[in-house]
Amino acid sequence: MSQPTPPGQMAPHIPADVFQRAQATGQPIVVVVQSAPPAFPWQRLLIPFAIAGAAALGTWGVVLAIAWLMDVAAHTATVIAGTAGPIGAGGITLKLARGKDT
Repeated sequence: MSQPTPPGQMAPHIPADVFQRAQATGQPIVVVVQSAPPAFPWQRLLIPFAIAGAAALGTWGVVLAIAWLMDVAAHTATVIAGTAGPIGAGGITLKLARGKDT
């Protein structure tokens, strides 16, 4: 980041010999100030894109984690249902999963 000169200052430094010669002869000192526009500040553009990219990757990570957890839960429920066999209550039985003989 460029640091501008404080207001009221013509130049950050004038060499001593130039100043003394100008004082002795009465010759004016010419100070050339470069007025080229500063380079494009890439930091101003890169930081928001980095934050947006990190947020997008984090969101996809959460979505994938939830999908994986749902898959694991479905497989777990299937294994438990297959192991438990038929469930009955009051004369009504319910078979949760098909056997391998069908």
